[in-house]
Amino acid sequence: MTQPVDADELLRRIRAARDWAAGEEERLLALAEGATDDVEGIGLAIQKTAFEVVRSALDEIIEPGTQRDGD
Repeated sequence: MTQPVDADELLRRIRAARDWAAGEEERLLALAEGATDDVEGIGLAIQKTAFEVVRSALDEIIEPGTQRDGD
């Protein structure tokens, strides 16, 4: 059975996940910019967007109200 975690540990885990998502976003952006064909570039851009959405959601959990529509 898993052990419950306190608020500080939960926040630490959320921040770590957010930082990981931001790193993946940057990595995929660099790969998309260096893509050799359109299909590859589009696929990488879609993956980058997915990580951007995850990062944005985690940012909103950490600091509610910081994300605006369209940001």
